[in-house]
Amino acid sequence: MRAVGIDVHGGTNVLQVRRVPEPQVGAGEVLVRTVASSLNPVDSKTREWEIGKLPANLGWDLAGVVVASSDERFRPGERVIAMSAQIATGRGTWADLVSLPGDLLATAPAQVGFEDAATLPLAGLTALQALQLAKVGAGDRVLVVGAVGGVGGLAVQLARHLGAAQVDGLVSRASHVDAARELGAEEVTVDPATLSEGAYQVVLHTAGPHVTHVLAAGGRYVSIADVPLPDVPGASKSYVEQSGEQLAELASLVDDGVLRTRVAASFPVEQAREAHERFEAGGLLGKVVLNFSPPTSERGE
Repeated sequence: MRAVGIDVHGGTNVLQVRRVPEPQVGAGEVLVRTVASSLNPVDSKTREWEIGKLPANLGWDLAGVVVASSDERFRPGERVIAMSAQIATGRGTWADLVSLPGDLLATAPAQVGFEDAATLPLAGLTALQALQLAKVGAGDRVLVVGAVGGVGGLAVQLARHLGAAQVDGLVSRASHVDAARELGAEEVTVDPATLSEGAYQVVLHTAGPHVTHVLAAGGRYVSIADVPLPDVPGASKSYVEQSGEQLAELASLVDDGVLRTRVAASFPVEQAREAHERFEAGGLLGKVVLNFSPPTSERGE
């Protein structure tokens, strides 16, 4: 089967689409045929930095179809999504077949296709868990820094769902202001200096500069970014955790129309290098997806 991996750390040129043995299905595991996955910042960091063991298959997100299962909750033919913490588990999802513990899987949302479903796991879990850490609730004014990113765009929508009184956004360029508003942000700006001091009970920092002057007394400042926390009371870091249960919750929100997924670009798995280059160029309003449709020679065409 095909898998996208690396033998050394470096630029996009170190990515390889290679043939590897098919995984075995362990006790309590589910074998999934991957249809789509998506790129996340952690994938670029794993490729570039001295992170994890080598050689490694990359990828955290998964949307596909169950092939075999030793977990009675999932049957062959079922559409599923999952997140695998690749650095810790060594189980990358950028492969034709992936075997994962059943606890990491959830039924895929029925109202979107595989590519859209593949954008949900890592970004959705990151956004949901960060907002839960921040204890977002009724009456809170929330600022999402990086409000149109993969995580930020979902966080804007989830914060509204969790009952925030107002959700605002900080974006990096003027061309993204309307996109943040379309996701549900009320006031959106590119200039932190225009934000009122002490205006927010919750600040979710996903990317870009820290914005601490806007945090109200007793407020909660949560960052998911790979940068040091600011030295302010109430600041904490949120690290994403695997959870099939929370993925099921997110999938339901997609089907209920609460969450909107966004695909900015799609590449066949053989063009993994080009996908990384497009992702790292930035400026996208949505995620970059890898499509694992089999080559023509394997489809009998």
